[in-house]
Amino acid sequence: MATYLVTGANRGIGYEYCRQLQQRGDSAIAVCRTATDELKALGVRLEEGIDITSDASVADLHKRLGETQIDVLINNAGIVKRVTLEHLDFDSIREQFEVNALGALRVTQVLLPRLKSGAKVVLMTSRMGSIADNTSGGSYGYRMSKVALSMAGKSLAHDLKPQGIAVAILHPGLVQTRMTNFTANGITPEVAVQGLLARINQLTLENTGTFWHSNGEILPW
Repeated sequence: MATYLVTGANRGIGYEYCRQLQQRGDSAIAVCRTATDELKALGVRLEEGIDITSDASVADLHKRLGETQIDVLINNAGIVKRVTLEHLDFDSIREQFEVNALGALRVTQVLLPRLKSGAKVVLMTSRMGSIADNTSGGSYGYRMSKVALSMAGKSLAHDLKPQGIAVAILHPGLVQTRMTNFTANGITPEVAVQGLLARINQLTLENTGTFWHSNGEILPW
């Protein structure tokens, strides 16, 4: 039984990670700001009231975990806010950087002592953070923050490899969650997480730093 810590676990992909991990017999630690009744009903270990943009809050999470070691750290927490060139909102862009990029890096750095050789770090990024794949423009805060997150993941892959820790940079696909307004064109969280867990299982020190779609496709930078 492996121990997974999942941020942004209160709904959507984060919740589904916890559900599937528990279902297959692994241990899930669900981290979020405010837990939903659905998450509470899962019965997984819950660490609520954590703000990944706060040094003090993440330090508190580290303290709460006691002697717990983490086999897989899944940095899933993220936000998206629509920002166009015509209506640039720099406060919104900064907020997306704080949550999507800096928050994940903060959590990884603080919890690093809990990751031993053979552990894995997962960064949930987005295809919208691919420069080569950007064919429509817009979404300035989200796109820019996800590029930053992916770059952090690539650096982490190099820096953590000597410690025996592998890093995956994952795009879930277009998923039917609140973040996408439950788009009819997307896949379900269940299907997305099945693919994401397959990619995590596939992750090794040899392919660390890979930017993957949940379906196994390697995405362009």
